[in-house]
Amino acid sequence: MYTGPVTPAATGGGGTPSTTTAIAASPRPVGRAESISADYTHVVSDLRRIGLLAGSLIVILVALSFFIK
Repeated sequence: MYTGPVTPAATGGGGTPSTTTAIAASPRPVGRAESISADYTHVVSDLRRIGLLAGSLIVILVALSFFIK
C-alpha cells in the first residue's frame, strides 16, 4: 500500500530521532476494516445440489432397508 513520500524524522537535541516526533510522524491505522464483496451464487447452487443428492441417497437407503429384512 503506497502512503506517499517519506520525510526524514526530526532529530532531538542529541542527534537521535525524537520518539514523540517519530510516533506522530507516522500514525498507524488501528483496526482498519476492509470490505470484501464477493459473489457466492455458485456456492449456493452447489450446496443445494449436494443437499438434494444426499437427501435422495438417504431415501433410497431407507427404502432398500425394507427389502433386506
